[in-house]
Amino acid sequence: MSQGLVTASYVGATILFILALGGLSNQETARRGNIYGMLGMLIALIATIANVTDNMGFLILALLVGGYVGLSLARKVQMTEMPELVAILHSFVGLAAVLVGFANFMGPSTHFTGVELTIHDVETYLGILIGAITLSGSVIAFGKLSGKISGNAMLLPARHWLNLGLLILSIYLCNVFVDQSAAGGGTFPLLVMTLIALLFGVHMVMAIGGADMPVVVSMLNSYSGWAASATGFMLNNDLLIVTGALVGSSGAILSYIMCRAMNRSFISVIAGGFGTTTGGGASASAEEGDQGEVVALQAPEVANLLTEAKEVMIIPGYGMAVAQAQHIVCEITKSLRAKKVNVRFGIHPVAGRMPGHMNVLLAEAKVPYDIVFEMDEINEDFPKVDVTVVIGANDIVNPSALTDPNSPIAGMPVLECWKGDTTIVLKRGMATGYAGVQNPLFFKENTRMLFGDARASLDEVFKNI
Repeated sequence: MSQGLVTASYVGATILFILALGGLSNQETARRGNIYGMLGMLIALIATIANVTDNMGFLILALLVGGYVGLSLARKVQMTEMPELVAILHSFVGLAAVLVGFANFMGPSTHFTGVELTIHDVETYLGILIGAITLSGSVIAFGKLSGKISGNAMLLPARHWLNLGLLILSIYLCNVFVDQSAAGGGTFPLLVMTLIALLFGVHMVMAIGGADMPVVVSMLNSYSGWAASATGFMLNNDLLIVTGALVGSSGAILSYIMCRAMNRSFISVIAGGFGTTTGGGASASAEEGDQGEVVALQAPEVANLLTEAKEVMIIPGYGMAVAQAQHIVCEITKSLRAKKVNVRFGIHPVAGRMPGHMNVLLAEAKVPYDIVFEMDEINEDFPKVDVTVVIGANDIVNPSALTDPNSPIAGMPVLECWKGDTTIVLKRGMATGYAGVQNPLFFKENTRMLFGDARASLDEVFKNI
């Protein structure tokens, strides 16, 4: 394939990727956005493969292995495991950046001198640095999301000074690497930096509490984009540079939006260890001493409350995803709307384990888009709501975020469902949420509990409507 045709293909793929981002910004156009993205990637792959002149066999083998892994994951991974899948895919991007960086450094085809060599070395260094942080951070995020690693924040003494020290050391090692590379060396500082970057990625994500994991996924998405962009610079691939920049910037913007929604500092996200306090234990103890009695209901009573209501708000959480209850929720919604009950959904920005988690599940169940609202659009309406149904959510409806300055989730905006007439909470038991904080909502006078598996409980509710 001629270079001009390759360039034209890259331009076309870039346009499709931009259209994909635009499509994914809205639920109604998300499917179209996915199609644009797949077409763009297909064009990019064909153009790249057609431009290869050496080692075609290895390339085809790699494509077959990667395609097999992708198809296997697409068939086996459940919707509830999607956050873990996203995290592990981010780690693959980071690993690729590290491997390409070392190959680029050691490759015999790279012959530069003077300023060109310096630029090449800095590109290689930054690519490996960002890739290693993304790799280790994503692996830890996968462990936390899958429950293999505790969701609690690991806060080391003077952790911010430690991060600053690692950053300064990395900058110093970059200077050493550039000097030694000009003399024909540089392997040792590059290896040391890689180890430091891996440790930084681990420390950064381990220091973040479970309630903030959706922001971590978004942040790692941004890091993976910059890692891909750095790889593009190393390989002199314009499409990879542009695509990585698109992913990196969109992930950064999403992280910023989510941080604003959670009253978190965006700078703290980059530094790691945000959204954590040392007063959580005292706060939890204080809360436990003030708790009253919970009032439990049975499914027929819940069904009666719903059918007699005029305004119903449904707040989905990760428990709905685990129970795969989105389809029965849709059926209940249809039945209530047929009875002239106004049903709406309130979505918190960090509900679930990744950005948009609840929106994806509701869309899969074919819940109408026009009755699904973000927190900022719906929070002021709770005083007019007759019944609010909280399905497997905890931290995002916790009043302590607004009333207890010592709570680990203090300052985080929440869905203020307790302001409605009646709140019904579906939970398996009285365990705390992902942030490990007790929820006073369960003990309020206008709160009722429906214990058990969410899907089984809602099946019974549906039968009684």
